[in-house]
Amino acid sequence: MTDLIQDLRAPVAEPGTGHVRTGTDVSRVDGRAKVTGDARYAAEHFAPDMLYGVVVSSTVAKGRIVTIDADEAMALEGVVEVMSHLNRPKVRSFDIAYKDMTAPAGSPFRPFYDDKVIYSGQPVALVLAETFEAARRGAALVRIHYHEEAHDTRLTANLDKARKPRPLKAGYEPPPPEKGNAEKAWQAAPVKTESEFHHGVEHHNPLELFASTVIRGEDGHLTIYDKTQSSQNSRWYVSHVFGLSKNKVTVRNPYVGGAFGSGLRPQYQLTLAVMASLKMERSVRVVLTRQQMFSFGHRPETVQYVKLAAEQDGTITSIMHDAIAETSQIEDYVEVVVNWSGLLYTSDNIKLGYKIVSVDQYTPIDMRAPGAAHGMHALEVAMDELAYKLKMDPLALRLKNYAERSPIEDKPYSSKELRACYQQGADKFGWSKRPLEPRSMREGSELVGWGMATGVWDAMQMFARASAVMHADGRLVVSSAATDIGTGTYTVMATIAAEAMGLPLERVTFQLGDSTLPAAPIEGGSSHVATVGSAVAGVCDKLRKTLLRYAQSAADSPFRDKRLKDVEFVDGALRLKKDPKTWIALSAIVAATGRDRMEEKYLMLPAMLKQRKFRRMTHSAVFVEVRVDEELGVVRVTRVVSAIAAGRIMNTKTATSQIVGGVVWGISQGLHEESHTDHRFGRFMNHNLSEYHVAVNADIHDIDVIFVEEDDRIVSRLGAKGVGEIGLVGVSAAVANAIFHATGKRIRSTPITPDKVLMGGP
Repeated sequence: MTDLIQDLRAPVAEPGTGHVRTGTDVSRVDGRAKVTGDARYAAEHFAPDMLYGVVVSSTVAKGRIVTIDADEAMALEGVVEVMSHLNRPKVRSFDIAYKDMTAPAGSPFRPFYDDKVIYSGQPVALVLAETFEAARRGAALVRIHYHEEAHDTRLTANLDKARKPRPLKAGYEPPPPEKGNAEKAWQAAPVKTESEFHHGVEHHNPLELFASTVIRGEDGHLTIYDKTQSSQNSRWYVSHVFGLSKNKVTVRNPYVGGAFGSGLRPQYQLTLAVMASLKMERSVRVVLTRQQMFSFGHRPETVQYVKLAAEQDGTITSIMHDAIAETSQIEDYVEVVVNWSGLLYTSDNIKLGYKIVSVDQYTPIDMRAPGAAHGMHALEVAMDELAYKLKMDPLALRLKNYAERSPIEDKPYSSKELRACYQQGADKFGWSKRPLEPRSMREGSELVGWGMATGVWDAMQMFARASAVMHADGRLVVSSAATDIGTGTYTVMATIAAEAMGLPLERVTFQLGDSTLPAAPIEGGSSHVATVGSAVAGVCDKLRKTLLRYAQSAADSPFRDKRLKDVEFVDGALRLKKDPKTWIALSAIVAATGRDRMEEKYLMLPAMLKQRKFRRMTHSAVFVEVRVDEELGVVRVTRVVSAIAAGRIMNTKTATSQIVGGVVWGISQGLHEESHTDHRFGRFMNHNLSEYHVAVNADIHDIDVIFVEEDDRIVSRLGAKGVGEIGLVGVSAAVANAIFHATGKRIRSTPITPDKVLMGGP
C-alpha cells in the first residue's frame, strides 16, 4: 500500500487552482448534440418492424360513437389495423389516479375506454400502417358516425354554476381562511378600487410534437421513447394501466423539445402507442399533429374579481381576490390563482376565494407558472389602479406595503430580496424619470408608457436520488432520472458535480432521462435545481468522503489524520489545503482499490420540519416600456428590465436564458396568445401556429435581466431556488400597466389585442 500511495502522489499533471464553478457562465454541454442533430427526440428512434399510428379525432364535443366504418382505410395498401374502443387490447385498470406519481393528481382522461365522447378532438380511432404516409391517408378515410348530444363549453355564461373544487389535487393549496373583515374594511376605506379581469385560454405549443415510440424487444420488453417531463411517471402509468412489471418497461426521454407543463402527465399518444404495440406485437410510433396538440389540455379560461382599499397615505386596509376558472366534466382541475394576494402585501384584512365551473372540454393542465400567471396579473393591475386613485407612484405604493413576513399566515420568509429587486430594477430602467400622468410621453406617432409589476412564485423542493461513479480513468458519471426540457439540466447538474469534485467539466457526465436511473421528480414547478441539484451535491459529498477514506488507508499516508475540511478537490486531485504540493490523483485512488470504479448513492429528502416554518418564494420586479400607435391599436414592447431574486444562481448563462424566455412568454401572454372556441361546435378553431399568435422576433426588443444577491439554505443545501416560472410572472401585468400609462386606457382582459386598444377596453 505504501508503494500505491507513492504512485498516487505522482499523477501525470500537477493540479492547478482552477476548475468550473457554479454561478458562472457555462455553455450547454448538450448544445453540440442539439445543433448537429445528434440529439434524438421521441419521434426519432427507429425499429426495423415499426408500425406508424395516426390518431383519428372526434368531430363532436359530446355524444356517443354509433359506428366506425374502417373499410376504406383497411383497403389502403400498407394499412394493417384500425384500432378503437371496440378492438383494443385489455387493460388492467383505467380507473387510476396519479396518487403514486409526482404528476398532478386526479382522474385523467381514459383514451379508447368506451363509446362516450366527452370533448371535441377526443381520440376515437388509431390507424396503424407500415408507413406514416399510409397511416395518415388511412386516418382520413375512417368514417365515424355519432349520436350527438348537447354540449356547453362556455365559462362566462355559467358563472352562476361555480362551485368549490372536489377533491383537491395533491400539492394544491386552497385559499386560506379570511384574515380580519375585508368587506367591512373595504366599505369604510377612503380610497378603493373594484376590478374584473378575463383571461382567455392559452395552449403550450412546444416546438417538439408529442410522440411516443415503443420498441418491442424479442422478450416482449418495451423500451419507450416518450415526450414527457418525467420518464418515471410514464413508466409508472404504463405498468399500472397495462399490468406490466416495471422490469418489462423502460421509458426514456433524454431530449425534450419544450413542454412548459404539457408533459407533466402522460398524454394519450403514449397509451395508444402501447396499446397498439401489445395488440400487434410490434414496435409502434404515434405522433400527434399540431392540431391534436390543442386537444389535451390548456391554461384555463379564468374570470377574476379584485377589490383593494387603502388609506390616503397608501396603507392598504383590505384585499379581496376571487377567481372562477373552467374544468372538465371528468375531474376538477385546480390552480393556486388567488393565494398570491395573501402573500405579498401587508394588510390586516384579506379575503380570497376560488371556484370552478365544469364544461365540455378536456381537463386544463398546468402551464408555466400555473395560477400565478393569471392571479398575479389581476393583482398587479389592480395595484396600479389603486396607485393612480391615490395619485401615488406605483412602485412607491408597493414599497409602502412591503411585507417583511408572509401577511396572511404570519410566517417569516426563508429569504426575500424583493426590495433589492425593486431598487436595482428601477435604477437600471430609469424609473425615477417617469412622469405620473398617463399620455405624458410621446415619440413620433407613438405614445410611450412605462409600467411595472411584482412577480412571485413558490420555491419548492421535492425528494430525489442520485448516484455518482468515479472511474479509474478519472471520469465522473452522475445519474438521476431527471429531465431536461431545454432548461439546462444537463449543464447545471454536471457543473454542480464538477465543482464538488474539482474536475474539469469535460470529465463529468450527467445521465438523465431514463426510468431505470435513480428516482427523480417531474421537471416542473421550478424545483429541479433545488431538488436534483441538492441530490447531486449530496452524492458528491459522500463520494468525496469515500475517496478521502481510501486515501488515508496507508500507514504513512499524508492524509491519514486529515478531515474533509483539511483537504480540497482540485483538477482531478485530492490535496492538502495547507500544503498544496501534497496531492493524490482521484483516478489513482480508485485504481489503488483494485477496482475500476467507485460508486456512491444518495437520497435527498427535504427538511420539511424546518421548511414548514417559513414561506419559501422567489420574487421579481418587472419594468416595461411600451410604444402604442393609437390609430392602428398596435403595441410594441420596446424595453424590459426584470430583476430576479431566486437564491444562488447555479449558471448565469442558462438562468438568464430562462428569464428571457419567461419575459418573451409574458409579452406573448399580454399581447398575443389566446385559443378561440366556436361554442356552436365546442372546438378550438385557431389550432395551429399560423392563427394561434405567439411572440416572434419582431415583437421582442431589449430585455435586461438582473439577478440580485440571495442565498437560501432553507430551500436547498445549494442556496438555490428556481428560475423557470418567475421570469413569466408579472410581465403581462407590467405590459398592461405600461399601456395605461401610455394611453390612459385601462384594459383588464388578456391578450390586449389592437381592437381592445382602439376601443379602450375591456
